[in-house]
Amino acid sequence: MKKDVLFTKMVASGNDFVVIENSSRFTVHSSRKSVQDICDRKFGVGADGVLVLERSRRADIRMRIFNADGSEAEMCGNGARCVALYTSQKLRKEKLTIETKAGILDAIVKKDNIKIKLTDPQSLKLDMPVIMKKRKLKVNFINTGVPHVVIFVEGLNNLDIKPISVFIRYHKRFMPAGTNVDFVEVLNKDSIAIRTYERGVEDETLACGTGSVASALIFSVKSGCGNRVNVKTRAGEILKVYFSKRANKFEDVWLEGKAYKVHKGAYHV
Repeated sequence: MKKDVLFTKMVASGNDFVVIENSSRFTVHSSRKSVQDICDRKFGVGADGVLVLERSRRADIRMRIFNADGSEAEMCGNGARCVALYTSQKLRKEKLTIETKAGILDAIVKKDNIKIKLTDPQSLKLDMPVIMKKRKLKVNFINTGVPHVVIFVEGLNNLDIKPISVFIRYHKRFMPAGTNVDFVEVLNKDSIAIRTYERGVEDETLACGTGSVASALIFSVKSGCGNRVNVKTRAGEILKVYFSKRANKFEDVWLEGKAYKVHKGAYHV
């Protein structure tokens, strides 16, 4: 029997999400196709992913993240900022916590400006050689809640990122989970621009929070810059990444940027 599921469409720096409360009894975990249908930009609501909110015994809210292909992700930085705004308005709290599969996130909400504290990054690897059709690539890796490969380039805006992205995303070195792929161009001593191919969306998105953090952290290691990096997304918005660093280990990592609600509606499933 079909039913209407209430949702809120939200956007953070170009990433768009459909937010659904578990009170809607949307059994997203048992229906991969439902997520795919909702995220379809021609026949559904259209989104990079679906965020399902549930009660938590450990935090103010629990966030489950489903990519556009229906797979479940451990973490989503921009999704977390949307959920922080949504929950802050509902609970009337500026400071709150969000439970994810990657761990507990702290959030601070001031109007439409949202900061989230990520779990400590893991598995930093620099200048890893990868051979693509006899071409040697040097890539960097870090897990900021989800895995990211970071590649530094020039001429970012004119680059066709898809061939390299697909190759890296499914490369045996990063299996079985696969990886997201970020292309980074240095703008100045404390600013970078990025483009991201997202695992689960299987395409380039207009922004990626965990990718922005991954790119900022690896940039800081390679450039020796300070503890704040400005990241320009494909959408043209600026995300700010703050962190503490000791011997290439990071802690107290924060992601800051805007988020807002677009509209509310009901989806027939």
